[in-house]
Amino acid sequence: MHSVRVSIPSFRSEENSTDKGYTVFKIEVLMNGRQHTVEKRYSEFHALHKMLKKSIKPPEIPSKHVRNWIPKVLEQRRQGLEFYLQTIIMENEVLPKIFLDFLNIRHFPSLPKTESCGSFETESEESSKLTHQPAMLFLRDPYLLPSTHDTFSNVVIEGVIHGVFYPDLQPR
Repeated sequence: MHSVRVSIPSFRSEENSTDKGYTVFKIEVLMNGRQHTVEKRYSEFHALHKMLKKSIKPPEIPSKHVRNWIPKVLEQRRQGLEFYLQTIIMENEVLPKIFLDFLNIRHFPSLPKTESCGSFETESEESSKLTHQPAMLFLRDPYLLPSTHDTFSNVVIEGVIHGVFYPDLQPR
């Protein structure tokens, strides 16, 4: 079971001077407790479907040719596209990269589930290493006071450091 959940709670019609108008579907993506929203047109779903057919057997996608100005038909299409995305997630143990890109989900190389945190039985250095992406990266130590050439010093950090280490020192 994947930790990815998707829903398409709504859609809206967009007017365009060159086209006759189109519908945008709002996709809510929940992964590992974090939620974000992606907006896609039906043509993007159709392009995804064509790409997925090269690597997996995707479910049927709702019909391309509909009268997209009828609200009832648009609601059926919304439900169909939501079911389409949910079926891809349920039927595939490993989600294709193109699918993750479509949903704006960062994808990292994954290890088999049994090796994700190393093995406890073996003491080899290779098996005990964790593989993960850094969560945050600093270009310099964030706990040091800003250098004197900064035009705007960080008042909060300066205040905390002075308060903790120099309580008797008066602020500048």
